[in-house]
Amino acid sequence: MSIWIKNPLVSYDAIRGAHRNGGLVIRGNRINETVPLNGSPSEPVEHVFDASRRVLLPGLINTHHHFYQTLTRALRAALDKPLFPWLQALYPVWAGLTEEMVDAATRLAGYELLLSGCTTTTDHHYLFPSGLERAIDVQAEAIGSIGLRAVLTRGSMSLGESDGGLPPDTVVQSNDAILADSERLIERWHNAADDALCQVALAPCSPFSVTPELLRDSAAVAAKADVLLHTHLAETADEEAFCIEQFGCRPLDHLAACGWLTDRSWFAHGIHFTGEEIERLGASGCGISHCPSSNMVLASGICPAPALEQAGVAVGLGVDGSASNDGSNLIQEVRQALLIQRLGQSERGGDLVSHLDALRWATQGGARLLHRPALGHLSDGACADLALFDLDEPRFSGSDDPLAALVLCGAHRADAVMVDGQWRVQNGALTGVDLASLQARHSALAQALWSQH
Repeated sequence: MSIWIKNPLVSYDAIRGAHRNGGLVIRGNRINETVPLNGSPSEPVEHVFDASRRVLLPGLINTHHHFYQTLTRALRAALDKPLFPWLQALYPVWAGLTEEMVDAATRLAGYELLLSGCTTTTDHHYLFPSGLERAIDVQAEAIGSIGLRAVLTRGSMSLGESDGGLPPDTVVQSNDAILADSERLIERWHNAADDALCQVALAPCSPFSVTPELLRDSAAVAAKADVLLHTHLAETADEEAFCIEQFGCRPLDHLAACGWLTDRSWFAHGIHFTGEEIERLGASGCGISHCPSSNMVLASGICPAPALEQAGVAVGLGVDGSASNDGSNLIQEVRQALLIQRLGQSERGGDLVSHLDALRWATQGGARLLHRPALGHLSDGACADLALFDLDEPRFSGSDDPLAALVLCGAHRADAVMVDGQWRVQNGALTGVDLASLQARHSALAQALWSQH
C-alpha cells in the first residue's frame, strides 16, 4: 500500500521540531518521502489521507508498563499507600493470575495505548505463580494479534520473604528456572531487525525482589544473546534503605557490582540519584523511563529528567502499571511529564521544561533508550508508525500553537494511528475490534481475581 498523509496542520519530530510540510508518503511499512509544503508526491500513490485539521506525530513510545495491573485498578486494599505497603497489599492478589487474565489484560492495555497514539510499548511482567509459566508467550500471542509494536521483558522475582525480600515466596522462582525460560523466550520471540514487531528483554524486577546472583546471570545471558536489560531502580527512599541494609551500598552501586552499568540497560523511575550517580549513568549509556503519574500517585518523588538527559542518559516516558497510574494513556503522560518537571524545576532552578521536551521523551528518547533508530521520528526510511490528533474539541478551542495545545490543553485520544504501515485506529476508533466485548470479559476476570481475597 502507498498512502499520502497530506498537508498536516503541523508535523513534529525531535529532529526537525514543529514544522509545516506537505505531508509524508508511506510505501509498505516505511516512510518513503517527505512532501514539500504545497507540493505533491514524486510518484503516484494509491490513497490520500487528508491531515489538514490534524497534528502529526511519530508514534509514541511507552518504555515501562505492567499490563496485568489493568485488572487491579483503584483496588480498595491498595489505595493511598506508598510503594512497599502498596506492593504488599497487591502481591497476594496478583498471585491468583491465570493465562486468561494475562491475555485479557494485555489486549485491553494494548488497545488503550493505541487509542492514545502509542505505537511501541514495553511491558514488564515479573509474576509467575504456579500455572502461569507461559505468561510471556500469552502476551506475545496477544500483542501479535493487536498489531502493536512491543518489547516484552521477561521479568522475575527470586528473593522471597523467607530470604529477606519483599514478595511472598508463592510468587518467586528459582534462578535456574528463570534463566532457562529467559533463553527459551529469546529464542522463540526475539526479532533483532530494526522494524521488528516483537522483541524480548530480560528484567529482574527490583533490588528488593531478586538475588545478586540473578542480576549477574541475567546480565550475562543478555550480553550473550544481545538483548536489553530492564529493572526498577531508585524509585523510593525505602528501596535505598533496603539496599544499604541488605547489600551495604546504594541501589546504583549494587546494580553496578552486578554488571548492569551498560548501554544495554534501562531503568524505570530513576528518582533518587545523586549528582555523581547521574554522571555515571550518562557515561555508561544507560536509559531511564520517567513515569510521572505513577510517581505522583505513590508519592515517590520527581525524576531529574533534565539533568539525566544533560548528562547523556536516554530518557523515555512510561505509563507504568495501571494499578499505580490507573491508566494506560501515553499522550496524557506527556502532559504529566511536562507539569511535574515544571514543578521540579521550581525547586532545582534552570530553564523551564517545554512541551517539546516532553514530546521528545515520548518519541525519540524512547527510541534511543530501546536502541531502535528506525522509530520515534518522521524521516525518510523510518518505520511507518504515526499518530494523528484532531483538535476539533472544546478543550482546544481558542488555542494558538497547535502542537503546544496538544500537550497543554490535554489531548487524550488519537484520531488515527498507524503501526508498521497499517491503520490500527481510524476516526478515533480501533479498526476491527469489538472493544465492548473485551471490556466485559476483562472486567469479569478482574472481579474474579479480587474475589479470591
